[in-house]
Amino acid sequence: MTAQTPQFLRRKDAGRYLKERFGFSSERALAELASIGGGPPFHHAGTNGRIVVYEISELDSWALAQIGEPLRSTAPRPAKGRYA
Repeated sequence: MTAQTPQFLRRKDAGRYLKERFGFSSERALAELASIGGGPPFHHAGTNGRIVVYEISELDSWALAQIGEPLRSTAPRPAKGRYA
C-alpha cells in the first residue's frame, strides 16, 4: 500500500483556504496563533527554514474543532435549574 503524500499550503494560502472553506481565519490570525499557540500545527520549510507551511488535513481538523454545536437561538442559555 502506498502512503499518500501530504499537501502543504504557505501561510497566506492557508488563511485563504480556511476563509473560503470554513468562513473564518486569515493569514494574520494564523501568524498570531503561531506565536501565542492555539492554532493549527505548522511546519518550517525551505533551505533556511523560514517558510511556514500547513498540511491541508491538519487545517481541516483544526477548523472543524473550532466549530461549536448547532444552536437554535442566539439567546443566552439559562442557568441549570432556572426553569426546572
